[in-house]
Amino acid sequence: MSPYHQLREPKTAAVHRRVPFLRLKVVGEPISGGQPKAGVDHAPIHLVNAGLPQQLKEIGWEVHFGGHHQFEEIETTNDPPIGKLKRPRLVSSVCKAVADTVGAHAKNGVLPVTIGGDHSLAMGTISGTFSQYPDACVIWVDAHADINTIETTESGNIHGMPVSFLLGIGTSVPEFSWIKPVLRPERLVYIGLRDLDIGEKQLLKQHGIKAFSMHEVDKYGIGQVVEKALDHVNPGRDRPIHLSFDVDALDPSVAPSTGTPVRGGLTFREGHYICEAIWETGLLIGLDIMEVNPSLEDQKSVEQTVAVGCSLIRSALGETLL
Repeated sequence: MSPYHQLREPKTAAVHRRVPFLRLKVVGEPISGGQPKAGVDHAPIHLVNAGLPQQLKEIGWEVHFGGHHQFEEIETTNDPPIGKLKRPRLVSSVCKAVADTVGAHAKNGVLPVTIGGDHSLAMGTISGTFSQYPDACVIWVDAHADINTIETTESGNIHGMPVSFLLGIGTSVPEFSWIKPVLRPERLVYIGLRDLDIGEKQLLKQHGIKAFSMHEVDKYGIGQVVEKALDHVNPGRDRPIHLSFDVDALDPSVAPSTGTPVRGGLTFREGHYICEAIWETGLLIGLDIMEVNPSLEDQKSVEQTVAVGCSLIRSALGETLL
């Protein structure tokens, strides 16, 4: 057991909720098609095998986990690039299925907790929660803005593009026409940015999107950054919140087994504070934990990253230090 897991060992305790949920659904989404590195599709099974469903039961939740979703594979020969976009049909079909699944859980009064998988899945998770909560806002915790368009992307990897699809910016792509522009710039805020493409910086400024980079975290401290972020997207503390958390927001010393690590990220406590603070609002209606990749590091680093992924989820769902 890693020292990180020992520090955040789940505790059996009464949980006081202001959100109208007693049940949650763990949605395992094994997809790697939005990026080029194999293995991120294995993250959901690693998180579940690490005991995530039982850990959530121990902090008071009624947990449902119906297994990992399986998707019909689209052969690469039948899924050629669209412009620069790689594996567009596979990513679109998976995200559409995710949107339908998450939306159904939200409609049934179940809190969807989606474990990926790469961050292209957020096109599905956020579309799903917004179908039930159209007045919601999004807190996106990430080293990257993931807002590239078909015009600005350099790599063509769609895990760097979900926000642009959700905002409805850039040239439309027929294969993704099912995605509605459910997200408005003023309902989105970033925390933890530190690795952006030039085009992404321009898009953030052009659309007036609020972002707190690691510079602001260093300058103000994570407590003030979270308050400022909430003040921007949720000033009355009355809008539902979808939290989409990419583990590469954390420093690689904390979560090393991820596809695009960038030095200088959030500390262990800063990452968990964000989750704890969102829980304290009583407004969480959707949660994503993305981009754990169990194939990229040694066994100890993989176990550490998986344990951190589990503890972030517990923190976002009510586990406290005392």
